[in-house]
Amino acid sequence: MASDVLMKKLTQAILEQTITKRANATHKGDYGRILIIGGTEQYGGAVIMNALAAVHSGAGLVTVATHPSNFTALHSHLPEAMVTDYTQDLTSFIRSADVILIGSGLGEQLTILTTTLSSVTPEQILILDGSALTLLAEHQLNLPDARVVLTPHQMEWQRLSRLEIAEQTPENNLTALATFPAQTILVLKKCHTQIYTENDSFELTIGGPYQATGGMGDTLAGMIAGFVGQFHVSLENAVLAAVYAHSAIADDLARERYVVLPTQISAELPKLMHRYAEKKTDKL
Repeated sequence: MASDVLMKKLTQAILEQTITKRANATHKGDYGRILIIGGTEQYGGAVIMNALAAVHSGAGLVTVATHPSNFTALHSHLPEAMVTDYTQDLTSFIRSADVILIGSGLGEQLTILTTTLSSVTPEQILILDGSALTLLAEHQLNLPDARVVLTPHQMEWQRLSRLEIAEQTPENNLTALATFPAQTILVLKKCHTQIYTENDSFELTIGGPYQATGGMGDTLAGMIAGFVGQFHVSLENAVLAAVYAHSAIADDLARERYVVLPTQISAELPKLMHRYAEKKTDKL
């Protein structure tokens, strides 16, 4: 049965619309204060990949709240990021952030999630990924009054929406999203990732099986955090641009690789963003 929902196709135009050349009289505080929360002892790689993607996408200040066992590995991969123990009171860190990304490798740390949900403010952007989505569904937690982005894969969306994967049609997804707070954005990760907003639906037509590697979603979540922290034309455009850039880089790398690693995507981000920023400059 044909869908009645018009799924707009994402194209490189979203990058041209969103990525801008930086003004000279700016500093790191102008490009987003990002707080990443997650990474148990077993899953520290998740927040490392979050942070790599956020920093390489241009985030001004990135702090990672994680298990102390991850500090050394994080600093060795990314000395540009700051770290703190996620078992301490994170309220001051949460309140000073522009963007909070929580859930990648968070495991069963329910208290950390509930503290975060109760601390964010309407002006902040909250990105929920990985374990945070599962905990949200299992414990029937309410989303806070904030600008929220959900980044589930299909099974996580099934837990949240109560829609079986076979029932996750555009119509049903939009109906389910309407039960969440207004302006929540859904990034539904699948073969062709779909993005649902309050008013529109989009589908990614690029990317491929060479992205089927652990950590790909962690990298995407970090990219979304980096993009929404610095590009303020609209939250929707920043999310769409991050999703498109993620697969555009993978497509380019896959010309010479059997698989594309998430960290390789992060490493290529500054080149792609520079290219589109210069394109915009050339048109001025």
